[in-house]
Amino acid sequence: MDDKEKARSELKGTTLRVYWALLKHGERGAGPRDIMRELGLSSPSVAAYHIEKLRSLGLVEKTGDGAYIPKKNVDVEVVSDFVSVLGMMLPRFFFYSVLFTTMLITFLVVYPLRPDPQTVVALVFGLTASIIFWAETLRVMRRRPF
Repeated sequence: MDDKEKARSELKGTTLRVYWALLKHGERGAGPRDIMRELGLSSPSVAAYHIEKLRSLGLVEKTGDGAYIPKKNVDVEVVSDFVSVLGMMLPRFFFYSVLFTTMLITFLVVYPLRPDPQTVVALVFGLTASIIFWAETLRVMRRRPF
């Protein structure tokens, strides 16, 4: 079993929640007590157990000051559809959804609605792209670990 398969099989339940919390903390890192408080775990030792499990899988590393941070470029399927922005885990599709919706609204504001073929085609493409990307964004959000 290679490292990616092992990480995928071990990354579930509380361990996945701990990994998710560490991803949200990003470069700042977090210690077992921080994770315990954030996730409502019973003790710091429970958090430390799951952090060590993640460390043995090669998903996190310990800094000099005792904090744990996620390693860069770790491809784990369950979190690969998300990106951390200002401590929030957002689906990657969210940015495309916002882009196409903004483009559609801008088109409607800049160009008056006319019943000509160019306007109809632009509206169909804009609406189709917006609907598809928002549907994918919601699908990925429902699949998030918790």
